[in-house]
Amino acid sequence: MNLLHRTLALSLLATAFSAQAAAPLDAGTKQASRLEQSSSYVVTHDGVRLYYKDWGPKNGPVVTFSHGWPLSSDSWESQMLFLASQGYRVVAHDRRGHGRSSQPWDGNDMDHYADDLASVIQTLKLKDVTLVGFSTGGGEVARYIGRHGTSRVKKAVLVSAVTPLMLKTESNPGGLPLAVFDGIRKASLQNRSQLYLDIASGPFYGYNRPNAQPSQGLIQSFWVQGMQGGHKNTYDSIAAFSATDFRPDLKRFNIPTLVIHGDDDQIVPIDAAGKAAASQIKGAKLIVYPGAPHGLTDIHKDRLNQDLLDFIKQ
Repeated sequence: MNLLHRTLALSLLATAFSAQAAAPLDAGTKQASRLEQSSSYVVTHDGVRLYYKDWGPKNGPVVTFSHGWPLSSDSWESQMLFLASQGYRVVAHDRRGHGRSSQPWDGNDMDHYADDLASVIQTLKLKDVTLVGFSTGGGEVARYIGRHGTSRVKKAVLVSAVTPLMLKTESNPGGLPLAVFDGIRKASLQNRSQLYLDIASGPFYGYNRPNAQPSQGLIQSFWVQGMQGGHKNTYDSIAAFSATDFRPDLKRFNIPTLVIHGDDDQIVPIDAAGKAAASQIKGAKLIVYPGAPHGLTDIHKDRLNQDLLDFIKQ
């Protein structure tokens, strides 16, 4: 009997230790499940996972940011940190195929980009939003308004934006020749890593101008963001930002709009873009940054931050 008792006791102890050991694992599994469900991703109707940032007080006025090519939401961090510190809720997502979002083979066009922005806005239940778009992101904002209207939009800001149309056509003689964009496509296929370095160390930030003082930090940040994106996605996006005609979208703007552009923008020239867009949007205000390059979100971030704040507060 003593041996039997000892055997039963040992069995009970073993069962107890097993249960104690299993408990933390079960809790950890449940916690991981909760984290997955609350992670910073929105899933679109076609199954694309969009990474997003949601900073600042959740009850603050909402500002969304749409980034440029071939970057990610990280390119807006200076503006987001500044506005969040001022009490605004700031949201920015990585465009499909860019940054930490999914890299779908298809759908790398402005219609999908705009619908993805709508997915973020609807999923997070955002209202009275100020939409801010830089470069390609400016086209995304315009196409969003063209496809989804302004029921959730309070204001819009186009910064160094590709609107109304970058490509030279019969109806858009001031645009850039197709050969320019074919050259970007060719360079992307040959060595996109070098292409991104060349763009960042040259015209994007104006570092090819006399007496410029290049920042290796900015150049490397541009390169890292670009290389995070999918090769096919960033390649397709060249057509999206260059050949999409946003003129019909701009006619649907019925909210206060601010257009900001540098007059030394070598990527998206101001005459064919900023000035043209401002003239086509009813009541738009144009602010020109003298001598500013395309990448003014970094080169002139302090002025841009203040201009954004002043416009949003109006």
